[in-house]
Amino acid sequence: MKMYDEKHVKNIVLIGAAKSGKTTLAEAMLFEAGIIPKRGSVEERNTVSDYHEVEHERGNSVYATTLHTEWRDYKINIIDTPGLEDFAGEVTASVRVCDTALLLLNAQYGVEVGTELIWDYVDRYKKPTILAVNSLDGEKANFQQVLDQAREFFGSAVTVMQYPVNPGPDFNAIIDLLKMTLYRFPEGGGKPEKLPIPPEEQETASRLHNELVEKAAENDDALMEMYFEKGNLDEDELRQGLKIGMMKHQVFPLFCLSAKNNMGSGRLMGFIDNVAPSAVDMPQEMSEDGKEIKCDPSGPTSLFVFKTLLEPHIGRLSFFKVMSGEVRAGMELYNEKSNTTERLNQLFIADGRNRNNVNRLRAGDIGCTLKLKNTFTNHTLNDKAASWQLDPLHFPAPKVRTAIVARNKSDDEKLSEVLAEIHMEDPTLEIEYNRELKQVILHGQGELHLAITRWRLEHIYNMQVDFHSARIPYRETIQKQALASYRHKKQSGGAGQFGEVFIKIEPYFEGMPPLKEYPVRDTEEIALAWGGKLVFNNCIVGGAIDTRFLPSILKGVMEKMHEGPLTGSYVRDVRVSVYDGKMHPVDSNDISFKIAGMMAFRDAFHQAAPQLLEPVYDLEAAAPDVMMGDIMSELQSHRSIITGMDSNNASQVIKARTPQAELDKLFAALRNVTQGRAKVKAVFAEYAPVPGELQKKLAEDYKKMEAQNGVHG
Repeated sequence: MKMYDEKHVKNIVLIGAAKSGKTTLAEAMLFEAGIIPKRGSVEERNTVSDYHEVEHERGNSVYATTLHTEWRDYKINIIDTPGLEDFAGEVTASVRVCDTALLLLNAQYGVEVGTELIWDYVDRYKKPTILAVNSLDGEKANFQQVLDQAREFFGSAVTVMQYPVNPGPDFNAIIDLLKMTLYRFPEGGGKPEKLPIPPEEQETASRLHNELVEKAAENDDALMEMYFEKGNLDEDELRQGLKIGMMKHQVFPLFCLSAKNNMGSGRLMGFIDNVAPSAVDMPQEMSEDGKEIKCDPSGPTSLFVFKTLLEPHIGRLSFFKVMSGEVRAGMELYNEKSNTTERLNQLFIADGRNRNNVNRLRAGDIGCTLKLKNTFTNHTLNDKAASWQLDPLHFPAPKVRTAIVARNKSDDEKLSEVLAEIHMEDPTLEIEYNRELKQVILHGQGELHLAITRWRLEHIYNMQVDFHSARIPYRETIQKQALASYRHKKQSGGAGQFGEVFIKIEPYFEGMPPLKEYPVRDTEEIALAWGGKLVFNNCIVGGAIDTRFLPSILKGVMEKMHEGPLTGSYVRDVRVSVYDGKMHPVDSNDISFKIAGMMAFRDAFHQAAPQLLEPVYDLEAAAPDVMMGDIMSELQSHRSIITGMDSNNASQVIKARTPQAELDKLFAALRNVTQGRAKVKAVFAEYAPVPGELQKKLAEDYKKMEAQNGVHG
């Protein structure tokens, strides 16, 4: 394969809503460049990009796939990304390592829901952006409507480079405003015929060309002076102004396409070659400690791993961008995260499942390698001359969760291993082994994300699993003080067991006054791992209980606090005072006082107005103003308390407090009523009292479960 210098390598990420034609465009670009002999289609399941079994079954992209094409002495690396929010992690990583985003808009649907959500990732990194109106051959294609929507959403940065002469089923002609030429495509697409602009289009083309010239000139003082002097700019000057504007995120050139019929992809690739920035043009990358890293092929070798993929019969593939220097096959690089040295035995340029061997890759290029042992997504590999770690990818927080169990208990260990592998590939799928809830919980981006994970477990790993509702980590506390005693006495031949304990329990709060009723000999204050505190007072006088038994009483109290009397949840914020008791000179021992302490605490707890607490989250839902009524209604029907409203650009933001028990259902409901347009985020706020009726139901359910399990207490 031909080697390209750093200025002749362009990295493009294809983004857009589902069904906007990203995979089809990638196929057309590879075909036009002669990389593939025939174009595949999503419907026929034979595209280079969507090659995974799950993508064939669903008919849309699930993974980001790296491809490449070579066009007129330039190499264009392409990453085709999914268009659904559930796979946002794939988009996040791809946008980060590419230098230009190519955002597809469907000519029939305009700026769709998925477009809005995906744009957030592009805007975060301020990537130069090209817009392409695709499917101009569609029955309902409306170029002007899409252009108006784009300008409403993206603002004045939208810069028309082309417009269609005849959108609709007969579409075959584009007027290019940079070259002031009409391109007419043959039936079936391909290389167009170049023709003069027809007289009836001259006025429109001239007006739009002048707008293009002004937009290019306004980004550079020298070009602006030139424009004032000459009244125009030539083609090279226009390219220069457009590139400067793209780098400033102030120009989004807009092109016309029919990817399905292979119309317009060649002209688009020519623009990418000539105008889109390469990695060396972009702002310098930053290390974790704030150091600038120059994209310099003569600098120290440094790679950033942005994606990890496990391929059956092949093993682990690590996709990377060369951030600095040059990487060669057989090179050894150091990973400071894992404190190991990795040997890169082979280097590849990937086109879907196909891998092309290369001997070296230079700064700014994208490639992959096989079977790195201790290197994963977000890791940096360096030679001895570099010691930095690249600023990591920041993936979106999970939005939904479910508990997962293997149907066959003997698969439990295998399930843990498999989930760890899946998380290694997809960091947005988080696995939590929750000892408190006694569940393995999957946290994902949406219901589809979790469903795809289940499909992979069943079809790729041959594991049958069940999903259940994830439990809620409730907390228990008390609202008033109470006294209780418990005598543990057991005699079954030989030495017996005896211990009697009298305790007082009270709600604990910071700064509460010291105990007055009984003399406090010593106090132990315990910060609980699950939040809150336990304050344990020893108030024994006169030797009623030997001091050596106090730790056992505390141990019994703590054991019950691990599995509270009301619902089996952790107990918090209680002050326990042991003020009396009895012991036997022969039969008293540690186990006796541990049991007596536990049971006395249980009995006192039930008398102290027990209160169940639930985790509550601060939630923000942003959406267009017209959807606020539906969002408000859903929030209120899911026990949310509205705390405020705000505005953010074109969206309204509702702020609320929502119990965790309602969050999963609420996320699904909001996605449904807003057709996915609501951007929702939730952050843990506090523990708050559960409503009385719900507490009663949860306590009764716990009693029934204890009865079924033969547990008392």
